[in-house]
Amino acid sequence: MSTIQTTGQPAAQSAIFTYNIDPTHSNAHFKVRHLMIAWVRGEFTKVGGTIAFNEADHAVSSVTAEIDVNSISTRVPDRDKHLLSADFLHAADNPVIKFQSTKVVKEGTDEYHVTGNLTIRGVTRPVVLEVDSVTPEIKDPWGFFRRGAAATTKISRKEFGVAFNQLLETGGVAIGDEVDISIDVELVRQA
Repeated sequence: MSTIQTTGQPAAQSAIFTYNIDPTHSNAHFKVRHLMIAWVRGEFTKVGGTIAFNEADHAVSSVTAEIDVNSISTRVPDRDKHLLSADFLHAADNPVIKFQSTKVVKEGTDEYHVTGNLTIRGVTRPVVLEVDSVTPEIKDPWGFFRRGAAATTKISRKEFGVAFNQLLETGGVAIGDEVDISIDVELVRQA
């Protein structure tokens, strides 16, 4: 995704501006319990989308984001290959994870609840992103207007059809159901 050169002034409080997610400065991380004792972490390195943002009227703000499933990395190539298989994300048939907001509500100075539909492996479910660290807009050395934000949520992987697991002798399971997700984005305002 390319960024667009902008000119003019920083974002006005009552205006709506559309921002592109800068894929070179954004990513999505996840963690899940392994053997019920330790966290296994991973990330998706290709994140894109747009955010329409109005500081004065959040009802007109929106988020559309996509993650390239094949950009997964847990730093273990064999595990990544397994996660891309039909046992987990089935990337051959579902190459993109999508999020489309349905509601944006301001909760604090720089905090928002962004409700929307998350699609993983062809299954769509409602989720709420807890968005914080929404920065004021700045002008970078190249003339672009930028801002940043971070978001977190928790999902049940089984609710999205990602149900593969193995039973342990102790009666537990090899992989936890709850997945913690954190997203960091840098945004570039469109002209």
